[in-house]
Amino acid sequence: MQDLKQYILSKIDISSEDLEKILKAFTYKKFKKEQTIIRNGQHVTKYYFIAKGGVRFVIDTPEKEVTAWFIFENNFFSDLESIRLGQVSKSKIIALDETEIYSIETKAMLQFYEAFPEWQKFGRIIMEDAFLNVIDSLISFQTMDSETRYLKMIQKSDIINRVPLKHLASYLGITPNSLSRIRKNIR
Repeated sequence: MQDLKQYILSKIDISSEDLEKILKAFTYKKFKKEQTIIRNGQHVTKYYFIAKGGVRFVIDTPEKEVTAWFIFENNFFSDLESIRLGQVSKSKIIALDETEIYSIETKAMLQFYEAFPEWQKFGRIIMEDAFLNVIDSLISFQTMDSETRYLKMIQKSDIINRVPLKHLASYLGITPNSLSRIRKNIR
């Protein structure tokens, strides 16, 4: 819980008393490698914070499974389309490795937005951060070739050491063989 507390305090100033009320609404769960956190077709009712580990967002197409996104420690995630529109999830979210997650029900999150202006600010900040990450990824896919995207990705994080190459290739929109060629060319 300390990881979550520190993350929140890095984003907003909130009284210890109010923060403790909020933290009590979170529940902890550990997921094994490849364990599903959110299923395709599920109604999502929670926001999730990764304290340790990482997840991948997966979209199943008729031809193959596509990795759409990776998220690691000190980040929130959910299926906002499912939460906001009441639809079932169109993707599944799977633990990349042993992953520790704190979750909070959407209803509690909304109640805290009403009760604590600081928490509303926190929600806005994490949504803005998520949106900026999406924009960065979209621009990368529209303006860079796969080798440049790969180089940018490995400069920003240690993802290469944490994600199987087949998932990384899927995220980049290339085959594992193409990714192997790119890696060979840059050595």
